[in-house]
Amino acid sequence: MTTESLVNPEPGTVTVWSDIGCPWATLALHTLRAAIARRGADVLIDHRAFPLELFNSEPTPKFIVDSEIVVIGAKVPELGYRLWSGAESTYPVTMLPPMEAVQAAKLPEVGGLRASDELDAGLRRAFYTERRCVSIPAVILDVAGQCQHVDVAALDAAIRRGEGRSAVYDQWEAAKGDAVQGSPHLFAAGGFDGHNPGVTYQWTGSPYEGGFVDLSAHDPGWADDLLDSL
Repeated sequence: MTTESLVNPEPGTVTVWSDIGCPWATLALHTLRAAIARRGADVLIDHRAFPLELFNSEPTPKFIVDSEIVVIGAKVPELGYRLWSGAESTYPVTMLPPMEAVQAAKLPEVGGLRASDELDAGLRRAFYTERRCVSIPAVILDVAGQCQHVDVAALDAAIRRGEGRSAVYDQWEAAKGDAVQGSPHLFAAGGFDGHNPGVTYQWTGSPYEGGFVDLSAHDPGWADDLLDSL
């Protein structure tokens, strides 16, 4: 039985449940980080894993991610989303290693929550914009080397010890209840509770049978509402 809490109760902290391989989560985090920067707010993000491949017992299909990237990238071009252009053999089949690294980065000797968030942002940029295979430890550590608050040697040692793996599995167990509805789901101690906030979309049919994503609305104003609640 996991004791993983759903919400970090610390003031000025936002808890984000997500999968690095989820384009909607990357959109939400981009929106939140942009609002934090614009307002000069002193806010930390506590990342919790919502590992889709564990929930679904399969890798997140590339054709689903591609469909979502196209509609989100057209609506929010500043995200810099690009479709995968490398060989499909180099496409990441799992997002567990980067999510584990984000959890490991929370260790004080690696850098804590600020380092963890920097690494999460860097890994998402590497996957969605630079089209790199973020499942590979060498890529994870190279991205970490570009993060101001990450101690790369400490992160390397933590990854070698398997730090982060148990956290991801504990968070998967905690997210099986009704409170966390999917990736992304954001909470704050001030009462904010939002699953894929600001977004209204539906699939025109099953993506496994050729359906497409219909993104009917995107309102980034939710991020200011969240920050106001802190």
